[in-house]
Amino acid sequence: MRMVVQRVASASVEVEGRIVSAIGPGLLVLVGLHESDADSDAEYICRKVLNMRLFPNEKTGKTWDQNVMQKNLEVLLVSQFTLYGILKGNKPDFHVAMPPEKARPFYESVVEKFRKAYTPDVIKDGIFGAMMKAGLRNSVF
Repeated sequence: MRMVVQRVASASVEVEGRIVSAIGPGLLVLVGLHESDADSDAEYICRKVLNMRLFPNEKTGKTWDQNVMQKNLEVLLVSQFTLYGILKGNKPDFHVAMPPEKARPFYESVVEKFRKAYTPDVIKDGIFGAMMKAGLRNSVF
């Protein structure tokens, strides 16, 4: 699995001109699935993302001290098969990305792992397989 994690002041996903998911302060996480990924990979990534110390602790003044859960922030997960694109000449090849028929249930299980590990209401996601437009406002926390 590959994840691209971005701290955000806000983020949203739009499909066909309609906002389907949005968060306030927290993390936007692009999720790429490899054809050989297993449940153990999903559990590892979930644990790592939720426990990454990316946020400041106002009480101690430490800058990279608290995780998204300690700050009670939101997480927006967006499936992104292009994270496993390999350039062959000038054309990307996605053959190592998990095929869609296997990826859909696996991605849904990843989202569920995040919801079980944190607070279900603050874990949002896009629409798997849809042409999504992700928007974000960077955060400086």
